[in-house]
Amino acid sequence: MKQFNVRVYGLLINDHHEILVSDEQEYGMQFTKFPGGGLEYGEGMTDGLKREFIEECNAEVEVLSHFYTTDFFVKSAFNDSQIISVYYLVKNVNALQLNFKTKGFDFDGDVEPLQSFRWIKLSDLAEDHFTFPIDKYVAGLLIKNL
Repeated sequence: MKQFNVRVYGLLINDHHEILVSDEQEYGMQFTKFPGGGLEYGEGMTDGLKREFIEECNAEVEVLSHFYTTDFFVKSAFNDSQIISVYYLVKNVNALQLNFKTKGFDFDGDVEPLQSFRWIKLSDLAEDHFTFPIDKYVAGLLIKNL
């Protein structure tokens, strides 16, 4: 039986008109995406997103509005599931306490999974900053709409 993999992501834009992105390395693969991840059984979309931001960024976020839900087929890069991703505009409740990087894949340590965060100016945002098809598409929507 084919399975669905529901993902939830936050688009966090700061006062300097920059968006937060996550560089990660897992399963020997490097990728850039928006912060977020898999929905757990029994949780709603916004609760899952808030949990993901606490787990990944040690940050509490307020969900502002729905931005986009996948409306085309995407096969997972990691297994045989179909990806359904939901994106929300979010804002941080308190100041972010992350070690922000200025270049991609600048990890502290070498034990996977690895993750680092950086800001990209909205004026510099491009689809090719991202690894996965859905994130590329969402970046394109951001470029058109913000």
